[in-house]
Amino acid sequence: MNIVISGGGTGGHIYPALALIQEIKRHEPDSRVLYIGTERGLEATLVPKEGVPFESVYITGFKRSLSFENVKTVMRFLKATSRAKKLIRDFKPDVVVGTGGYVCGPVVYAGHALGIPTLIHEQNVIPGLTNKFLSRYTERVAVTFEGSAPYFPAEKTVVTGNPRASEVVRANGEAGLASLGVPAGKKYVLIVGGSRGAKAINDAVIQLVPHLHEHADYHIIYVTGEVHYEQTIKAIGDVPPNMTIRPFIYNMPEVLAGIDLIVNRAGASFLAEITALGLPSILIPSPYVTNNHQEKNGRWLEEQGAARVILESELSGKTLLESIDHILKDESLTQTMSTASRSLGQTDAATLVYNELKAIIKAPK
Repeated sequence: MNIVISGGGTGGHIYPALALIQEIKRHEPDSRVLYIGTERGLEATLVPKEGVPFESVYITGFKRSLSFENVKTVMRFLKATSRAKKLIRDFKPDVVVGTGGYVCGPVVYAGHALGIPTLIHEQNVIPGLTNKFLSRYTERVAVTFEGSAPYFPAEKTVVTGNPRASEVVRANGEAGLASLGVPAGKKYVLIVGGSRGAKAINDAVIQLVPHLHEHADYHIIYVTGEVHYEQTIKAIGDVPPNMTIRPFIYNMPEVLAGIDLIVNRAGASFLAEITALGLPSILIPSPYVTNNHQEKNGRWLEEQGAARVILESELSGKTLLESIDHILKDESLTQTMSTASRSLGQTDAATLVYNELKAIIKAPK
């Protein structure tokens, strides 16, 4: 299989693309891949590090209000589509895949215009503008959550889950906990505010630390984000024995596979991972993302009984600790949330997307 794949801006769009590339290589080791992103996005750093050939186009997103900047964006789209067509013609792929972000617009559209089968993957419950636009021009729409399906044409939409989830279900949870040196025989709560950390979550954890001695039946693993680590350690002072603090965790799939409860943002890729593992969660959506999609992701999991959502405006050490206690000290609730979470996850998501790619490649033109 020769594949052009595009996804950009944030890790939530890039990591599923990289996981899908790994799955394709697992089935077809001789496959060729070209990744098309932007020079400014995180993909320009992450993708070459994985040894994947990378090319870039220049594109920006549309503003949600009428503005002259949108006229410029249309011109950038046309120029980026022209460059994407040249890259695609030269590479001669069997299929073009978009995993989200503005850059997918010109790349997937170019593939469609050249008569090449295309697939887009939607990670969030509420789709973004780019994927809504592209759904008219693609053979298949793969979605992470069933709640996304009604936003796309039924005849071409399939629920596959997120390819990133396939990585965590193969991880060794015991090895993950051992790597952190945490005491054995406890329940484990992982608190993390995304790869860079989150000040609001850090502040809440600092507030709850003085009360942790009353909760010796579980152990908190707290990831501050490297930029917040020194300041947080200074603010906490003496770290309680039932708490482990790290600036960053590099073996996150292994650690996730070993814990009992996750406190985190509500980014789509992370939710795919925790539902694949059947983890109960306390979700604190970032209020700073486009279209408030994290709160919509979190609320959907909450409606299914898999999560508890705390908005940043409601977050404090007290509300966070009360929520942790409420879940972990009620075995029935913990099990119910775990079952609900697992019912939303797709452990074989990468394989399902790969199968869809094979199907659209073989379909008669």
